[in-house]
Amino acid sequence: MARINILLPAMGEGIIEATINKWLIAEGSSVKEDDPLVEVATDKVDSEVPAPAAGIVTSLSAREGSVVKVGEVIAVMETDDESKPEDPEKVEKEVERIRETIDAARQEKKAVEILSHDLKSRTPSGKFISPLVRSIAAKESISYSELDKISGSGMDGRITRDDILKHIESRRKGDEAAKSAGVSEGQKKAYSGNDEIIEMDRVRRLIADHMVMSKRTSPHVTSFIDADVTRLVNWRNSVKDKFQATEGQKLTLTPIFIDAAARALYDFPMINISVEGNNIIKKKNINIGMATALPEGNLIVPVIKNANEKNLTGLARSVNDLAERARNNKLKPDEITGGTFTVTNFGTYNNLAGTPIINQPQAAILGIGAVRKKPAVIETPDGDVIAIRQIMILSLSYDHRVIDGALAGRFLNRIKEILENYSSDLV
Repeated sequence: MARINILLPAMGEGIIEATINKWLIAEGSSVKEDDPLVEVATDKVDSEVPAPAAGIVTSLSAREGSVVKVGEVIAVMETDDESKPEDPEKVEKEVERIRETIDAARQEKKAVEILSHDLKSRTPSGKFISPLVRSIAAKESISYSELDKISGSGMDGRITRDDILKHIESRRKGDEAAKSAGVSEGQKKAYSGNDEIIEMDRVRRLIADHMVMSKRTSPHVTSFIDADVTRLVNWRNSVKDKFQATEGQKLTLTPIFIDAAARALYDFPMINISVEGNNIIKKKNINIGMATALPEGNLIVPVIKNANEKNLTGLARSVNDLAERARNNKLKPDEITGGTFTVTNFGTYNNLAGTPIINQPQAAILGIGAVRKKPAVIETPDGDVIAIRQIMILSLSYDHRVIDGALAGRFLNRIKEILENYSSDLV
């Protein structure tokens, strides 16, 4: 019997640890290669770790609820295949992925430290804040007004490292006490006896924090345009059955919208950007995230990498696969990271339009409204006529620090042109 250590794999960009949510097998269980072993949770996604080979799991090294670093042993298994040593190239690639993940985390830590040096060295009341304390405050999102309330034990009331760490611990205990108590007495007075208090789950809290952070980071502006997609809808209706028969995939409008967005991003690369300090990062790859609603009411954004390099069939396969696995909690961490632009479809729920919040660190997000039949004025050589057309509203929310209205308007108009002239010739 060959003994294999099962390691926590690299979980995606910037992730160095994960929480063991639930073991799906017990010690002594027989498993096949790629059978799910354990559910793990990171600050980005919940996912499963598969068995690296067929065999018997002899021990579980990490208990449920524990936090494990990438590369640490979480279980041990024995396999019958002694003659097949693990592929050295595969091992080296996995080690390299782990190194890259840890390096990314170190760079993130360095960025926080650099940011702390740009912050003020004194609170509003004049308390001196050392670079170390500033670094901790930046990492823990402690405001200057909150720092001002900390009693410093250093010379002249200076706030020391121990002072701020004690404050963080006290704040954490206070949060836990509030959580265990449910709501405070003051809050209880705001609710009637018939009100139901529902605590946010972990994913909802992450979404909430991300949305608030986005609004704090970027000055949001939203522009709108309508598009006559009659030709597109008629073409899709005429080919969807054949597409299903030949490709084995449903052809919804979503991959067409993503295709149009990818083409427009290729034409307007200054929409496909992010911001780091005073620098604009123009992304080489066009990686489009698609906001996907989950059965429990939460939201996740799987990413189609290099969307501009895929034809409509490839996009349809990616959209259908990612959406299905998102709803069944089967996404891999790498599949929700690296997005450079996001598309969200309000029309799924028959909504006309919306003002979506930018998915940081991206600089723009496209909202898709419902397609509806409406009377519209059509220009003809013999004069204007009114006809029933399929009309939809597109909305683009963008970071006004780096994207002006003129660029956003041209980009939106380009998507409109692509959709209004969409045909099989473009596939």
